[in-house]
Amino acid sequence: MTGDHELKLQCPLPVKNATVQLAHGGGGRLMQHLIRDIFIRSFSNPLLAQMHDGATWPVSEGTLAFTTDSYVVKPLFFPGGDIGSLAVHGTVNDLAMCGATPLWLSAGFILEEGLAIETLQRIVDSMAQAARDAGVSIVTGDTKVVDKGKGDGVFINTAGIGVVAPSVIVGPQRVAQGDAILVSGDLGSHGVAVLSVRESLSFAGDIASDSAPLHRVVADLITDGIEIHCLRDLTRGGLASALNEIASAAGVKLSIDERAIPIRDEVQGACEVLGLDPLYVANEGRFVAFVPEAQVDHAVAVMRGHEVAKEAARVGVVNGRESSIVVMKTVLGTHRILDLLSGEQLPRIC
Repeated sequence: MTGDHELKLQCPLPVKNATVQLAHGGGGRLMQHLIRDIFIRSFSNPLLAQMHDGATWPVSEGTLAFTTDSYVVKPLFFPGGDIGSLAVHGTVNDLAMCGATPLWLSAGFILEEGLAIETLQRIVDSMAQAARDAGVSIVTGDTKVVDKGKGDGVFINTAGIGVVAPSVIVGPQRVAQGDAILVSGDLGSHGVAVLSVRESLSFAGDIASDSAPLHRVVADLITDGIEIHCLRDLTRGGLASALNEIASAAGVKLSIDERAIPIRDEVQGACEVLGLDPLYVANEGRFVAFVPEAQVDHAVAVMRGHEVAKEAARVGVVNGRESSIVVMKTVLGTHRILDLLSGEQLPRIC
């Protein structure tokens, strides 16, 4: 009260908003509403319900595996998936490539001011469904809001923790002379699906992202006694980049046969039109495995027992330690060195 005038202070922001506001990241009431109404409701589980700065749990026998990744895909929604399901699948798959059983995820959101709450809810619901389908829990997280024009809608970071059984050791150091190289399915669909929406392109046939969790395929390979030496998911840079990374880390020469690599005709045709090489195009539900030659048939049969790996195939062999290179026998019978790209074929797809 000042003289005859009464000063009334009140918050001008409504409790409900159709878009993300800067105040949603300010630590106040709007941020609490966002966390409660969007994230807690969708990701509900006992560990998250503790509302602590982090999550705690006892560790079972074995080795912990930990990974983190960030997702900046554009567009946010594409045939076969979206940034939310992609964030879950990508982190689950990184743990699976360590031979781990994925258990818990964190989720960090960087939201752009003006993002529709409806869009955020759709992403979070997709993320929650993907987590349920994969059998993992999102147990902690963080939210930040940036000025309009500086966030491209939403960026997501996910970290994951899993447990590797005591007898399982998977890594490039185990790659051995004579190992067979297997891929879990057809390549290139994810990158082409994202590009088709981003650039409003139409291709013959329906091309959808292969985004999917892979840990159950890996778990069955381990349970069935397959001696897995190395695994790598074929995300950015595709098969060619993954093989180069493994060849360099293991100090081996890898030889693959182009005719054995499964690529859908629609994807191959789209890549030819766009000037892309499908061996370098990202996937989000495919991996490469190195196993002893004697176990190839068994391993392929196990993989093909899963819908996500029904086109699993043997595509090459480890056949030397004289140089860390990847050589491909082409459909014409010639040989071509597959090297790492110096640039980016298709940016912002994972």
